[in-house]
Amino acid sequence: MGAMSVRNQSSEPSEDGGSKAPEAVAPHRAGFACFVGRPNAGKSTLTNALVGQKVAITANQPQTTRHTVRGIVHRPDAQLILVDTPGLHKPRTLLGERLNDIVRTTWAEVDVIGFCLPANEKLGPGDRFIAKELASIKKTPKIAIVTKTDLVDSKTLAEQLIAIDQLGRELGFEWAEIVPVSAVGDQQVGLLADLIVPLLPEGPALYPEGDLTDEPEQVMIAELIREAALEGVRDELPHSIAVVVEEMLPREDRPADKPLLDIHAFVYIERPSQKGIIIGPKGKRLKDVGIKSRKQIEALLGTPVFLDLHVKVAKDWQRDPRQLRKLGF
Repeated sequence: MGAMSVRNQSSEPSEDGGSKAPEAVAPHRAGFACFVGRPNAGKSTLTNALVGQKVAITANQPQTTRHTVRGIVHRPDAQLILVDTPGLHKPRTLLGERLNDIVRTTWAEVDVIGFCLPANEKLGPGDRFIAKELASIKKTPKIAIVTKTDLVDSKTLAEQLIAIDQLGRELGFEWAEIVPVSAVGDQQVGLLADLIVPLLPEGPALYPEGDLTDEPEQVMIAELIREAALEGVRDELPHSIAVVVEEMLPREDRPADKPLLDIHAFVYIERPSQKGIIIGPKGKRLKDVGIKSRKQIEALLGTPVFLDLHVKVAKDWQRDPRQLRKLGF
């Protein structure tokens, strides 16, 4: 198996052995990492586990993270900014091509790339497609992150680790690390951060303490509404929903201790026939979407919200450059 380095916390002796002289304080590091991988490889879940708060939307459907949602991990010795790129895939539409361009640009600009591969699925053509693209980005260190380890036994996990090591060799590069993690069971997530930090450049923090994401609030709110709107209709409308928050205004004439934020948002679909699906019989689905997303928005903003949702048809918006720009892509 050669010199494959797989990190597993339990089997690793402590670094310093307790006998060294006190060392100079390590310099502070700050930089960017992005997680890549097939849809459902656990990228967003891992981002949330590292940051400790829900910032990227998690959904078991390809292409839900449309925007570069960043989570920020604050540590005394480092600041790690997580850039969540959309999944790389073979494009079928203008939107697909544009997303792929964003992906490649992001990969070339970050300090570390984490390739997420689920422990419970054998490596497939989709993984090879991404790994091949990664191999062409020479300078950036690449960490293989084996996710969902809580779903497999140790033999399956060992086989997956060996296969991933081989994949790098076949394509002519070496993984900086291979790390098994379970974001759900919160296993080795801290170790993963420990391994990414030394790969970041030295420098002061780039974001103020307390920031968890630099996404404008409106984009995050739109994502929460979109996630709620996709719930239950993914099969019928997986990529046909876009959400735009038109305005957010504090309600006037409210006492200071009882603020209310009015949020007006549009859910865009591609065809009139989809309107009924989103609204549901007697408007019930749209009402449920409103209730569910309002709770999450209130938790995000920490203030009571009145959410006004409307459904609009933007014909074939995924193929129209003008509409794409208007909808924020």
